[in-house]
Amino acid sequence: MAVLTIEELAVHLQPGQAVAGLDLGTKTIGLSMSDLGLRFASPRPVLKRVKFTQDAVTLLSFAEKEKVAAFIIGLPTNMDGSAGPRVQATRAFVRAMSEKTEIPFVYWDERLSTVAAERALLEMDVSRAKRKERIDSAAASFILQGALDRLSSLRAASTAS
Repeated sequence: MAVLTIEELAVHLQPGQAVAGLDLGTKTIGLSMSDLGLRFASPRPVLKRVKFTQDAVTLLSFAEKEKVAAFIIGLPTNMDGSAGPRVQATRAFVRAMSEKTEIPFVYWDERLSTVAAERALLEMDVSRAKRKERIDSAAASFILQGALDRLSSLRAASTAS
């Protein structure tokens, strides 16, 4: 079960399960976690990327510790909607991870998530050095929060029917 849509994830998730948000960069992986009620995304420490095998072990160790039921991974689509090299790299990462875990992945459009994260950190008056450390996890939180908001609206629609 490698990749699900957000609608399939809404059906797949059991009550009390948490999901993780990922912002995949070339040097780091930004991480965030939902609460068990799937309402709020909270940043977690950034993972420094080394090589895929080691990155996978670190990520799966995090997933086991946090009891991750699914990963929401940002898909860095270009502003015009086209897929560039970063989209291809993200899809390749997910394909490789799907060979190592049964935890499903959901792609989430991450356009402007880094811009929003940067703006939020500036509003909190975070220093430039600290922003550089925290930007990827803040972006992962924006990605995850968008997906959590969508899951919430899907749950509301299913109970209204």
